[in-house]
Amino acid sequence: MSQSDLLKDKIALITGCNRGIGRAILERFAEEKAVVYASARIEGSIDDIALELSEKYNTVVIPVYFDVTDIVSLKQVFTKINKEQKRLDCLVNNAGKMQDALIGMVTENLMQELFSVNVFAVINMIQYAAKFMIRQKSGSIINISSIIGTNGNPGQIVYSASKGAVVSLTKTAAKELAHNNIRVNAIAPGIIDTDLLVNVNSDIISNRISKIAMGRIGLPEDVANVAVFLASNLSNYVTGQTIGVDGSVLI
Repeated sequence: MSQSDLLKDKIALITGCNRGIGRAILERFAEEKAVVYASARIEGSIDDIALELSEKYNTVVIPVYFDVTDIVSLKQVFTKINKEQKRLDCLVNNAGKMQDALIGMVTENLMQELFSVNVFAVINMIQYAAKFMIRQKSGSIINISSIIGTNGNPGQIVYSASKGAVVSLTKTAAKELAHNNIRVNAIAPGIIDTDLLVNVNSDIISNRISKIAMGRIGLPEDVANVAVFLASNLSNYVTGQTIGVDGSVLI
């Protein structure tokens, strides 16, 4: 099998494909010949990239628009996939929300918002995907956590808690679904060059780079390549793991 066929004929659903890491994962999956249902919240926002990738890589990218916290819309998407494909080989839970607050400034609304997107929606997505995968006796579920979830960071108590929960739920789901040949893993990116860094002071970025042993900020493609590995048959015996993609951050 050539490098460009690692995901050939696999049906994948990826959330949060409109930018950053999600966009990079979408492109790599298309490059590896997966049939991808690519999700975003804003109607029409990824129509152009879906068409472009379909033509560029001779595969099929189907845009689907829904809010991962909306259980009715979520169910409709899985119904669509079932009707059109009758199977689902890979789910990538990439959609997430980050908002900072120091201890003493955390509100109930902030906790509800971050956990609704980063944890509750992930659990719901896993439950619906598992219905396909249990029937097939195969599948790969990939959850995007964060180095903040594994290591913590001042000012991000709620975000770190939500991404730490992703690590824990990944381990439990992996144990529960393993006998059905379903693998569940997480990726914990470090500092990645996305639009979240656009407004960060250059001195702060330089300071952060100085703490990365490999001497550079990660690229979205670095995360996407690990997602391809976890979705492919190369990782058939890998489950319950959280893989850091952080260039060896120094503490």
